[in-house]
Amino acid sequence: MKSLGPAVAFTAANLLAVIGSAEPIKRTTFSKRDLPLVDDALVDAILLEDLVDCAQDLEDIAYATSGRNRVHGSEGHLNTVQYFVDQLSSLGDYYDIQQQEFTTEVAFEAHAELSINGETLEAGGFSFGNNGTWTNTPLVTVANLGCVAEDHPDTLSGAIALIARGNCTFVEKIAFAGEKGAVGAIIYNNADVGIAAGTLGGVNDLIPVAGISRADGLRLVSQLANGTSITSSGEFWQYVANATSYNVVASSRGGSAADVLFLGAHSDSVDAGPGINDNGSGSCALLTIAKALSRYRAANQVRFAWWTAEEEGLLGSEYYVSEAAPADLDKVRLYLNFDMVASPNYVLGIYDGDGSAFNVSGPPGSAEVESLFEDWYTAQELPFVASEFDGRSDYGPFLEAGVPSGGLDTGADGIKTEEEVTLFGGTAGIRYDPNYHTAADNMTNLNLEAFKATSKAIAHAVATYGASWEGFPARNVTSLTKRSSGDSRRYNAPTKKLRHGKKAY
Repeated sequence: MKSLGPAVAFTAANLLAVIGSAEPIKRTTFSKRDLPLVDDALVDAILLEDLVDCAQDLEDIAYATSGRNRVHGSEGHLNTVQYFVDQLSSLGDYYDIQQQEFTTEVAFEAHAELSINGETLEAGGFSFGNNGTWTNTPLVTVANLGCVAEDHPDTLSGAIALIARGNCTFVEKIAFAGEKGAVGAIIYNNADVGIAAGTLGGVNDLIPVAGISRADGLRLVSQLANGTSITSSGEFWQYVANATSYNVVASSRGGSAADVLFLGAHSDSVDAGPGINDNGSGSCALLTIAKALSRYRAANQVRFAWWTAEEEGLLGSEYYVSEAAPADLDKVRLYLNFDMVASPNYVLGIYDGDGSAFNVSGPPGSAEVESLFEDWYTAQELPFVASEFDGRSDYGPFLEAGVPSGGLDTGADGIKTEEEVTLFGGTAGIRYDPNYHTAADNMTNLNLEAFKATSKAIAHAVATYGASWEGFPARNVTSLTKRSSGDSRRYNAPTKKLRHGKKAY
């Protein structure tokens, strides 16, 4: 296997300089050729220019609104939904297109203000963080990463907890702090990539929480360890309201409807920015493949979904699965998920469906699709790594329903290792996407080599399973059992937790 080498520096900005800025909301029309689905033909039809054009369209949609984002329920997201409907409708009658309405709470507006010993410190809030104000309140360090109750000292009573980011969810950290009597929490980042930010996944009764940078957090930890007395004052609030938007689901009219290949990506962003890697990249990969597929005749039905409200806690995909008739879910042979596939400091990740890397496996078929992606990357002389199969993106609800699942990603807020730099290039010690959940998650920061490689790998899976399920396990919905100790090949659905997004650590 080989690294992609110097090409890792080739970003969307380079390509746009060559092909020019895309016009928003284009109407691409393919000629109908009704050809049998062939792997090489579909893979070769996935062009980088089309991927970038789509991503540019989504950025244009976001930047045309006052919020400059595509958060669930906003004007930007409603226009995103219409964009996908229009693009799919331009393909004629190849797809049956449905818009599934969904309403939930959304954090639309927020205020964050923090001072330490009277001096203002740069800070931000977390989506669905509770409103709260405190004045001249002592700061107390939480041990380790604050992921178990024992990390939180009794001295937190009436104080503000200072907690490092990492390993467990924000919800778990601040819940433990609140149980010890803390009146608020400050989470500092685990990499030098700005202030900590994220989502708590939904309305809750937890203590208010602030996010600060790694440098500021480590400085405060050091001062407290040296005996310095530190107080903080904070004011945090958010405007949360119900909002309605839509899942977009497109099912090919041809092919066996009893043997469905289902692919999904979320179409919403966080409120900080346009969300062009998270998850414009996955959304555009699927749209580009859906367009290319419309030239061909598939033996099995291929269904695409663009989920809403993923950033609020996988809510759009959860709603779809909860509303689907069990008999209809039983017809889904495989669900594939694609969330962030053009990360600037990327790895080529494959969900660990067989449990060999992280000891959490999926229903029969999850291991087989992992092998399919591994074989394809190997044939292209591309390196790859396993991604944890923990249900923290839109495949989670499908796993809980017993549907075989898999997918690809290129990394989010995890930290790149030296070993991964050897495989993929890039920079160790920083995030796979340094712009994760910020306004900088835009066109200029996509890695185009990763975008192209993952999109073509997805097309390979569509061509393979759209043509035949030969060698793939049959669905047997009555035989799924929880994994017993030591058997990593049997189904182990993720434990259901308080709503949280895919990358809430």
